[in-house]
Amino acid sequence: MSTLYSSHLKHRALIAVSGDDRGTFLQGMVSNDVRRVEAGLAAWAAFLTPQGKFLHEFFMFSLGNAICLECERERRDDLMTRLSKYKLRAKVSLEAIDTLSVGAAWGRNVEATFGLRAEPGMIAPLGAGVVYTDPRLPDAGVRWSLLADNASLVLNELGLSEAKPEDYDAVRFSLGLPDGSRDMEIEKALLLENGFDELGGVDYKKGCYIGQELTARTHYRALVKKRLMPVRIDGPTPPSGAPLTVEGENAGEMRSAHDGTGLALIRLEAWRNAADGILRCGASHVTPQPAAWMKLGAE
Repeated sequence: MSTLYSSHLKHRALIAVSGDDRGTFLQGMVSNDVRRVEAGLAAWAAFLTPQGKFLHEFFMFSLGNAICLECERERRDDLMTRLSKYKLRAKVSLEAIDTLSVGAAWGRNVEATFGLRAEPGMIAPLGAGVVYTDPRLPDAGVRWSLLADNASLVLNELGLSEAKPEDYDAVRFSLGLPDGSRDMEIEKALLLENGFDELGGVDYKKGCYIGQELTARTHYRALVKKRLMPVRIDGPTPPSGAPLTVEGENAGEMRSAHDGTGLALIRLEAWRNAADGILRCGASHVTPQPAAWMKLGAE
């Protein structure tokens, strides 16, 4: 039986940013260095409010004469509208792409199945689409954008078993990886609360972009007091946004979760003051389990 899995992520979709100015246009918009993408790598980035709060997250990669953004499908139009406001006279066009479907593949050495090196953001063509190692963590596997008509056939021929999106959620829960507005509150979340620093979603040397000032200040002054992290849930799965408490005091809130595991935004001081490290959420006990990559600062 195959130990390699793949799942269509139908809640994700693509935008193609094309035109002569596509690179310089995006460079002034997003948190990561677009020159990495132009050099042939995939990258993870965010688009922020001018005040440095989360609006959108996406993967970026080159395909043909465009830079593609893999974003949330239901919020794709919003991202395109917001980016379009900054076009001015730039030679740039934005187009929703639905001929390619989006997904993830995981399992031991899954990158080798696609002919990729086990390094962040490595990319290779596959048919009319691309595959790339997740630029955040090696254990996160491979992202793919393949022709919607035959993606399942191609993946099956490579020996990958088809899995449900919930199965991939279990993987990303264990790794502490956020998934757009399912885990980050729009116009409120800070990138560094959600792992963008350690996961390579922010470049501090690239120059100015929208929302840069708060992100840099939070980084250099070590102002992060809350962190999104994996949790184990004993009891009913709480809904997203449900409050976490320690002896009645606010300790954070739940984000996406399923079948006993999930992610939660944890107030670090409250959690550290919990005698047993366990938080309450309604009738459930929630135990934070920080991923190995997380830098949580002084105890």
